[in-house]
Amino acid sequence: MFVVTVGGGPAGLYLAILLRRADPTGRVVVLERNGPDDAYGWGVVFSEQTLEQLHAADPETYAEVARHFVRWDDIDVHVRGRVVTSGGHGFVGVARRTLLRVLGERARALGADVRHHTDVPDEAALHALGLGGADVVVAADGVNSALRRGRAAAFAPDLDVRPNRFMWFGTRRRFEAFTFLFAETAAGVYQAHAYRFDGERSAFIVECDEASWRAAGFDAMDADATIAACEAMFAPWLEGHPLEVNLAPHQRAQPWQRFTRVACGRWHDGNLVLLGDAAHTAHFSIGSGTKLAMEDSIALARHLGSVERRTSSVGDALAAYEAERRVEALRLQNAARNSMEWFESVRRYLALPAEQFAYSLLTRSQRLGHENLRVRDDGYVRGVERWFAAQPPSTLDARRSGDPSVERRASSVEEGDARVPPMFVPFSLRGMTLPNRVVVAPMDMYCAEDGTPSDFHLVHYGARSLGGAGLVFTEMTCVTPDGRITPGCTGMYAPEHVAAWRRVTDMVHRWSPARICLQLGHSGPKGATKLMWEGNEEPLEHGWWETLAPTDAPYAPGMRAPRAMTRADMDAVRDAFVRAARMGAEAGFDMLELHCAHGYLLSAFITPLSNGRDDAYGGCLENRLRFPLEVFRAVRAEWPAERPMSVRVSATDWVEGGVDGPEAVRIARAFAEAGVDVVHVSAGQTSPQAKPVYGRLFQTPLSDRIRNEAGVPTIAVGNVTEWDQVNAILAAGRADLVALARPHLADPQWTLHAAAAQGYGGQWWPVQYLSGRRQLERARERELELRGTAAI
Repeated sequence: MFVVTVGGGPAGLYLAILLRRADPTGRVVVLERNGPDDAYGWGVVFSEQTLEQLHAADPETYAEVARHFVRWDDIDVHVRGRVVTSGGHGFVGVARRTLLRVLGERARALGADVRHHTDVPDEAALHALGLGGADVVVAADGVNSALRRGRAAAFAPDLDVRPNRFMWFGTRRRFEAFTFLFAETAAGVYQAHAYRFDGERSAFIVECDEASWRAAGFDAMDADATIAACEAMFAPWLEGHPLEVNLAPHQRAQPWQRFTRVACGRWHDGNLVLLGDAAHTAHFSIGSGTKLAMEDSIALARHLGSVERRTSSVGDALAAYEAERRVEALRLQNAARNSMEWFESVRRYLALPAEQFAYSLLTRSQRLGHENLRVRDDGYVRGVERWFAAQPPSTLDARRSGDPSVERRASSVEEGDARVPPMFVPFSLRGMTLPNRVVVAPMDMYCAEDGTPSDFHLVHYGARSLGGAGLVFTEMTCVTPDGRITPGCTGMYAPEHVAAWRRVTDMVHRWSPARICLQLGHSGPKGATKLMWEGNEEPLEHGWWETLAPTDAPYAPGMRAPRAMTRADMDAVRDAFVRAARMGAEAGFDMLELHCAHGYLLSAFITPLSNGRDDAYGGCLENRLRFPLEVFRAVRAEWPAERPMSVRVSATDWVEGGVDGPEAVRIARAFAEAGVDVVHVSAGQTSPQAKPVYGRLFQTPLSDRIRNEAGVPTIAVGNVTEWDQVNAILAAGRADLVALARPHLADPQWTLHAAAAQGYGGQWWPVQYLSGRRQLERARERELELRGTAAI
């Protein structure tokens, strides 16, 4: 097989090695624009997992590269005069120039034709070089791939140029750990990512947001001026060592860069295939760009081998390569996006205590969890748990304050009593204290009769309160008959509703320490539809009732048009919410939530996608919030002062032109000023045009942003499935409570099982279930013993 690789970076050279190693008779040509000693960068980082793959693919090349590795385990986070260290991370570094030299020598030794100083601006250049007859052309020409650009219609590249500025330095200051430095000046916030890559030098990447970059005058500096300014800024950590740059000549006048996130609709077209950064990029803050690219090379070489063995065609091989690698690339890109956005938004975290700031940084990608950190460094995680358990249980501001009494409380926690996972630390809102941070999320059951909850609800909510959760939410309970979503929705508008709900609250309070929250809402334009399992969001064929909305536009095609609300309608709906709140207090609920999410009535006012009014209740966000805030204030005035209130919001519409992150923060602040105690952060379901970005914990970053920018406690929800995730969300300060929906449908005792799995004995259990607890604990002990035996 005849393969031409355009781009002689690590991925291109490694592919040539693997192809020649597998088939010494094949022809491989590598075309590289730069010279053999040009390496515009400093160090490359690999994890131990990646090293295993490289070793398996080619032990000889791995052995030669490994001779130049430097290894470290610790991550040091320097913030506001504190240094927080977490160990056991297992990284290796190598100089990029060394890596390229070793790979180049190995490729040539195996017979690859490696040509330097050979620019390929388009595919026509290949023909000019006499290489037009290649069976496969590999575009490994980087972020700004010329070959990809030439077939943009086929590859459909999505190039997202990010706002932060960065510059890559080297220094002879040896950082013995992977080090994150945060410098706050009058001009702004600047961070450095520093790590060793050989025995004498370290990479030193300086990054900042656009405002800080301009305020420091970097926009007017060339490379030399930038070096001097950064040396002065990071002098306390550089310890007199200078910074060095390794820039292409054209970059010296304007040395700062912005990261481009590359994603492509396709990776192959005909015999042309994308490799590495040409196909995808991962932000440098997780150090996985070279890892991804070299793993691409392993997969591509393997699939091209099937062509040589005549078990597939070139087209089939390239398609199989893309199918295999796309999922892994997307997974890593999602993690890298979370990491990238953390550094882009670092200002929001600087008010956190150093312990929580560092934990937030370590878990920023959402791939590294609480127990994973514990495996790496149990002492570090125990310290975080002691610190978290010593915090005041009630207010966000107290946790941010750096109150010295917090340290006294932390030091008073005895080592033997320190194993309190974050999810089991109590939390207070007004006069209500929850025994733990686990929440049963609101989930519609669609089995009420004329709004009255049935025996099913008694068992359903009772079982989950017995299951150990600290707070149980009701489903959206509708304030009027025509405010129901379906005929099976619960209500709070008739005397019999109060009595039926009282059975539920009495059961919860008598048999468990859990608290129960009544979620009140009005379906608005999404009402008068069938039960979910009969046709989700399909209008009723019989028994339909008139619905209300900000305008007369139907929620979705095929749904009936609502009536545009008049001021009299608003008054009636507001009063219905107030009446329902009064009835909820009489029914014995501990907390009340106003549902302002998911496209229901109050949400329909908030989002511009459904609020097209031209009066004082439409247009700008302040106007769109006017009626929901009016309802909230009226309900807050009626609800007992010692009992807390929350509001559920859709923090993004997932539609361009809809509610987004900055507006979500403003929405949360507006409700906080009106007296809300906690914001329940959900997303979407406000428009059928939504394009949600799903994944595990996919809504947690929205909670993180609202909590740490608006300064209001939050409840995170959205594809949280494991107790390890709950602990990580809480310890990182991404939320104060964590709500789980489907896991509680599958396992009403989810919290009890989580306590047993963690060996935590402080969780309340019903006395009737204690024998089951002991059985779970014995099973865990046996599992730990077996693991220990296997390790020996």
